[in-house]
Amino acid sequence: MARPKIPRTICGQAANICFKPNGIPMTQLEQVPLAEDEIEALRLVDLLGMQQQEAAKSMNISRQTLANLVKGARHKVVDSLINGKALMTNNIN
Repeated sequence: MARPKIPRTICGQAANICFKPNGIPMTQLEQVPLAEDEIEALRLVDLLGMQQQEAAKSMNISRQTLANLVKGARHKVVDSLINGKALMTNNIN
């Protein structure tokens, strides 16, 4: 049985739901999902320049969990940029 997910504090949101290469229809693109907690981890660490310990405290998660989120999110972003995939968020406003 999987351990239940601890609620995470999410303050920032992505500006758009999808980022994709220009000129290619969505139907022809592979989609890479980026979760809200991954976006928040990137925002805190990469955009705001927080130390991982501080960012983890802000999200109410462990430093190791934050490091795993950042690593996974960075991989997805680079995969989308290099391989021309659509980066999808689950942020629906």
